[in-house]
Amino acid sequence: MQNQVDFLRSAHPSGLLTLDPSQQESLDTKLPFAEVDCKSPEQLALESFLVRNFAQDDNIRRGSCIQFEELKDYALHILQRFFIIQSAGKMWDASEKTLYAICAFLLLEKVLEVYLTMRQIRVYKQSKTVPKELQHVMTNDTFEKARVYGLDRAYFGVVSVLVCDVLIQLLELSCGFIALVWARSVEISATIGLNPKSEIQVGCLFAMLLNLVGMLKDMPFKIYNTFVLEEKHGFNKQTAGFFIKDQIKSLLLGQVLSLPIAAAFVYIVQIGGQYFFIWLFVFITAVSLLLITIYPVYIAPLFDKFRPLEDGELKQRIHELAGSVKFPLGQLFVVEGSKRSAHSNAYFTGLFVKRIVLFDTLLVNKGLPEDDPSLTESDKGKGCSNDEVLAVLAHELGHWKLGHVVKNILFTYGPVYEAIGMPPGEKPILLGFLVIMTYVLAPYNTMISFVMTVISRRFEYQSDAFAQQLGYAKDLGNALIKLQLDNLGFPVYDWMYSAWNHSHPTVLQRLARLKTIDQGEDKTHKPKTQ
Repeated sequence: MQNQVDFLRSAHPSGLLTLDPSQQESLDTKLPFAEVDCKSPEQLALESFLVRNFAQDDNIRRGSCIQFEELKDYALHILQRFFIIQSAGKMWDASEKTLYAICAFLLLEKVLEVYLTMRQIRVYKQSKTVPKELQHVMTNDTFEKARVYGLDRAYFGVVSVLVCDVLIQLLELSCGFIALVWARSVEISATIGLNPKSEIQVGCLFAMLLNLVGMLKDMPFKIYNTFVLEEKHGFNKQTAGFFIKDQIKSLLLGQVLSLPIAAAFVYIVQIGGQYFFIWLFVFITAVSLLLITIYPVYIAPLFDKFRPLEDGELKQRIHELAGSVKFPLGQLFVVEGSKRSAHSNAYFTGLFVKRIVLFDTLLVNKGLPEDDPSLTESDKGKGCSNDEVLAVLAHELGHWKLGHVVKNILFTYGPVYEAIGMPPGEKPILLGFLVIMTYVLAPYNTMISFVMTVISRRFEYQSDAFAQQLGYAKDLGNALIKLQLDNLGFPVYDWMYSAWNHSHPTVLQRLARLKTIDQGEDKTHKPKTQ
C-alpha cells in the first residue's frame, strides 16, 4: 500500500488526485468516486486495498453487520496515524538527528550513573556492622559516621547529576544555548571595539563568557558541598572569605590561561591546512608540558601556602627512599591543606626535577612541634607515623618507577553546528571543537574513561606491590586504614558502582591484595637505608 500511496502522491503536486472515468474503469472493482470529486492518495490506496483484500469476504459480500464504509473509515484513521509516524523520520533533518542522538546518549549515560549510585545507596542503608577485616581498628561510631557521610554524598551526587548533567544540559541543547553565547559574543565584540568578523577575537570573548557561565552554574553546588555537606561532617576548614577569594583566583587564572590557548587553537586550525590536527597535537602537547612545569612553582602557590619540610628523620628517610629507586627528587614541601579541608594526601609534581608535596594533615601534628601554638587539641597526635608516610610515598614512587604517569598522559560537518543552534553555514572553529569534544565524542570519552579507570586500578595494585617489595607492606596497610578513618571513607561498596566510579580499589581490596602478596613472598625486608 505504501507504494500505491507514493505513486498517487507523485501524480499530483498538491498531494490530491481527481480520477477521470477512464481511470475509474481501470480499477478491478468500481467504487462510488463520483460522490466525491477529489480524494487524497491515502483514501484512494486504502479503498483499492480494502476492495482487493476484503470484498471477497463472505460477511462483506452478504452485507452483514460489518459495514464496508465503517471498516474503511476506521482503517483510514489508522493509516493516517501510520503515515504521521512514518513521516516523522523524514521530517528530521541531519541536525535534528544529531541533536537527538546527543540527547539520547546523554540520558543513557546519566541513567546508568544514577542507577549505579542507587545501588551504592542500598549498600549504605543495608550495611550496619564493621567488616571483620577492620574491626580491630574501626569503631562502630566511626563506621556509622562514614556510612552517613557516604550516604549524604551519594544523594548529593544524584541531585547534581539530575540537575546539572541532565536538566541543565538538555535545556542548553534544546535552546541552542552555546549558539546564543556565540551570537552574544559577536554582538559584544562589535560594541567594545573588537572585530566581529575575526573568529579569533570573537572566540576569545566566547571562551571568557563560557568560563563565567560555567562558574555561575557550578557555584550553588560548590557552596552546598563546602559549607553544608563537608561542614556537617567536620571536613570543611574554609571561611566564606577564603572561599570567595579562591573562586575569584580560579576564574581569573582560567581566563588568563584560556584566552591565549583559544586564540592559538583557532589560528592553528585556520592556517594548518589539511593536516592541521598534527600541528594542533604538537601545540597541545607543548602547552601540557609547559603547564606541568610551571604549575608547582607559579600556580599552586596562588591557592595554598607551601613550606619546606623541616629537617629531621622524616626528611632524611624520604631522600634515602627516593635515592634507592633513583627518583630525581629536588625539593620536599608541606602544603597547608588543613586551611581548606581535613582530608589528607600526598603527590609529586614536576617534569624533570621532581618535588614531593605532603599535606600537613597527613603528618603527625601537621608536621609541627607539639608545643606549636597553632595546633588545636583535636590536631595533636593526629596523622600518620613516619613509617606510614614513607609507605604512602613508596606507593607514589611506584607510579613513577613503573611508568604509570607517562602511560596516562571533525570540524566541517554542518549538522553538528546546526544541532546546537547555529545558523546554516556558520561553523566557528572553537565552538565546533567544544561541541565535538563535549557531545559528539561523548560515547568515546565514556568508553575511554571506563578503560582508564580499569587501568588505574591495575596501576594502584602494581604500586602497592612496588611498596611491598621495598618492605612497606605492613606500614602501607596501616596507612591505608588510617587515611580511610581520617577521611571517613566507607569500606563497603557495591561492585558495579565501584568498578565504574573508583580509580582506586577499595581499601578492603587493597588490604587483601597486600596480604596475598606478603604471603606469597617469604623475603620481606626493609631497605638498607632505614
